Amino acid sequence: MTLILPFKALRPSVDKANDVIAPPYDVLNSDEARVMAKDKPYSFLHISKPEIDLDEGIQFNDQRVYKKGAENLKKFINDKILYQDKKECLYIYEITLENKIQTGFGCIASVEAYNKNIIKKHEFTTPIKEDDRVLNIKELQVQTGPVLLAYKQNALIKKILDQNKKGNPVYSVIGPDSSIHNLWVIEDRVEIDKIVTEINSIGELYIADGHHRSAAASRICEEINLNESKNNTKNHNFFLSVAFPHSEMTILDYNRIISGLNNYSVVELINKISKNFVVKKVTSPYKPIQKNEFGMFLDNLWYKLNLKENLETNNDPVISLDVSILHDQIISPILGIDDERRDKRINFVGGARGLKELEKRVKNDKYDIAFSLFPTPIESLFKVADAGRVMPPKSTWFEPKLLDGLISHVIS
Repeated sequence: MTLILPFKALRPSVDKANDVIAPPYDVLNSDEARVMAKDKPYSFLHISKPEIDLDEGIQFNDQRVYKKGAENLKKFINDKILYQDKKECLYIYEITLENKIQTGFGCIASVEAYNKNIIKKHEFTTPIKEDDRVLNIKELQVQTGPVLLAYKQNALIKKILDQNKKGNPVYSVIGPDSSIHNLWVIEDRVEIDKIVTEINSIGELYIADGHHRSAAASRICEEINLNESKNNTKNHNFFLSVAFPHSEMTILDYNRIISGLNNYSVVELINKISKNFVVKKVTSPYKPIQKNEFGMFLDNLWYKLNLKENLETNNDPVISLDVSILHDQIISPILGIDDERRDKRINFVGGARGLKELEKRVKNDKYDIAFSLFPTPIESLFKVADAGRVMPPKSTWFEPKLLDGLISHVIS
């Protein structure tokens, strides 16, 4: 089965790339986007978060927001800020952050393979967020945020990418986190076919980040195919992606902050936790260094928690995850939060923001306790996806993030 194809990307004119690039739509709120896009008329945020151009307080899923995004996209194209390639290409995408380099490629991935779980998932989606992406893509007729895919390390693909990224990149831009994003265009059909053939021979891909975008693409594909004869080469049968080898990808911790102690005093709570964990007070913010270890910020103090040996879990790919252990041993039975996807008392903080962010949120934002976690290994993601299971919410935080605006996929 075909997993990926080249495509005709919608991308910025070279001289405007630095003006266009923006963080992914879902890593900043509307207020942060307004600040970031101020005095930047060609920031892609005007397309990905177009509520910034409407009255403050408008709901993100108001129909006027989607229409404004389409209006802004049309303006970008008319002003020649964005243009579409005339030939189908693959796009080498290299990111450097703190001297670590990861090299993958932009492509479009098969909705059919996604539906058959050959492009494998590891998360549930939230209906309101999925609906938002459906309405966004329908109005734009463009997929703007790449889905982040992982494939198991492959020597031949690495060799092909290395050979094709010689010379200056078409774009070299710097993201908000100081990551350097370089992009080369592969136009040679022979080179393209080598990569496509090799990926198809691998036989599986994994969604690392972008479950809502891929789910939305699947829904739109189904809707269009119901209304016209099916053709698997049509653009709507594929979704915008950037794929990286798993060995080069970085997963950071995804930490928890919680409001309320479920009517326990601090002493009572620590006593409860001590039944299943070795609890040790520490003098500075604690970042876990191994599996089954957690940091806890409570009552202005940091603690290190180690799961007691007699409670170490079996090899079940989900139950053995640290995010599951924290939920099953503390968050649910002690703090009384059973559904982390829906309970308003819990929130999540990506590891890129650091442990000081946990302290700040507890001290200033009406949260009472924070937990820091050891990052989920990507091999654990593979095991969960291979088993057809799903991880608990907010189990992985991939860093650095792909930028919006460098490549988009026209589906009309």
